[in-house]
Amino acid sequence: MSNTMRGVYTNLTEIRRNVFREVAAVAYGNAKDETTRLEELPYKIIPGEIATYRESVFLERAIVAERIRLALGLPLQGVDKPAPLTDGIEDALKPETYYEPPLINIIKFACNACADNVYRVTDGCQGCLAHPCREICPKGAISFVDKKAYIDQEKCIKCGRCFDVCPYHAIAHQERPCAAACGMHAISSDKNGHADIDYNKCVSCGQCLVNCPFGAIADKSQIFQVIQAMHYGEEVIAAVAPSFVGQFGGKGNVGKLREAFKQLGFGGVEEVALGADLCSVEEAHMFLEEVPQKQAFMATSCCPAWSVMAKKEFPEHADKVSMALTPMTLTARMIRREHPHAKIVFVGPCSAKKLEAMRKSVRSEVDFVLTFEELAGMMEAKHIDYSSLADDNKSDFNVASHDGRAFAVSGGVAAAVKNVIVSEYPDREVNVQTADGLEACRSLMKAAIKGQYDGYLLEGMACPGGCIAGAGTINAIKKSAALVNAYSRKSPHKIASESGLEKYLPELERDNDYIVMGQNEVAESDEATRPAQ
Repeated sequence: MSNTMRGVYTNLTEIRRNVFREVAAVAYGNAKDETTRLEELPYKIIPGEIATYRESVFLERAIVAERIRLALGLPLQGVDKPAPLTDGIEDALKPETYYEPPLINIIKFACNACADNVYRVTDGCQGCLAHPCREICPKGAISFVDKKAYIDQEKCIKCGRCFDVCPYHAIAHQERPCAAACGMHAISSDKNGHADIDYNKCVSCGQCLVNCPFGAIADKSQIFQVIQAMHYGEEVIAAVAPSFVGQFGGKGNVGKLREAFKQLGFGGVEEVALGADLCSVEEAHMFLEEVPQKQAFMATSCCPAWSVMAKKEFPEHADKVSMALTPMTLTARMIRREHPHAKIVFVGPCSAKKLEAMRKSVRSEVDFVLTFEELAGMMEAKHIDYSSLADDNKSDFNVASHDGRAFAVSGGVAAAVKNVIVSEYPDREVNVQTADGLEACRSLMKAAIKGQYDGYLLEGMACPGGCIAGAGTINAIKKSAALVNAYSRKSPHKIASESGLEKYLPELERDNDYIVMGQNEVAESDEATRPAQ
């Protein structure tokens, strides 16, 4: 699963940020002229008469218009019929609007129709005497023309043997970048050669989105709806995922973060690391109760893309994935203890959290989901420089532990759960195994089912590197990991059970259909990702 473009500021990055910024600026502006301003946005974002990125300025604007619609939470329009950009805007103007499936969308006329799983001979071929590529090909697909190897694509079966044996590495393997990044094998080609998503497989991890070098894939946003809720006078509170550290240019200063959210119109902000502490305690107790007495192993559940993948592909072992509430949901329930009528916005790195929030059992807890990149667009619209803000100097009533804050980095969840167990039962041996990236997660699950990890605690993360590599992050992955780890070390508490929040668990678990619904979680997720008919 590729991450070659992550953390590199490209033309595509600029276009995405410009769309989020301008949509947020319209939402923050005069409600009377919203439709007019939205219709003008493609011309503001792509000015002039000369194309900058593609063959036509009209094509550039058409693609930006589709991105604007997705940023409004509206469906794609396509180019096969005339329609204003703001068609259906009434739905976007409602603060309670939820996403209409699908969440991850391919703008077909932005797709490059990339070659998918093709082996080609490059100019590096030396026409060597041994001809190992020709000798090893099981279908006789390789011949030599003008002393250079040539692959007959009609005969080639994509086995890759020629690729492996070429002494000059002169054979290239080309894959569609979005398909190569998809750990669910959900992307194929349509009749026109454009990328196509099988929504029965897709778990909305968003890795295709960040790996498409043509910017043809985007997810829907709720920027407009969050700001509408503020306009309607709602109390809007942010719950910020542990991977926030460094995403906006600062280094984990929560005081600055609170001030930034206040300037954006939020009524408050809480760290989801608090919910991570509670999740760690809950999963530790579940592990002690279940493994190995009732089941051979237990897998963590906080990553929705991993959880849904495991239950989709291994339904007979769905009960091995913890049914604990996720940190997002636990934090939302904690906030509602003090703010029962507030609108709660989860702000994080993950497009799959948008899917999780759509489930019937979570909708009553989390009203909106924004990615860090979307929030950065809101900050730009309000001209907020997070790193230059003054600390609000408020002391935190609840301070998350080191382990809770470290949830964002691969291995952090399993370590947090293990540390709680060992703190209570020092003589208990707890073996853990982790995997990041859905391909690796799938292999982990297969190995566990075969008995290789009996008695183990397994951690699955859909994104390579963990939540710090989510589709909605801004910074390079290694830099984010370093910043998260540095911030985690500042906590006065090491272990999740030391943060003093465990006493709230019985209350937060009330009416917990999220835990008992089991297979229904997968059914609801399927429904949420499947496009409307």
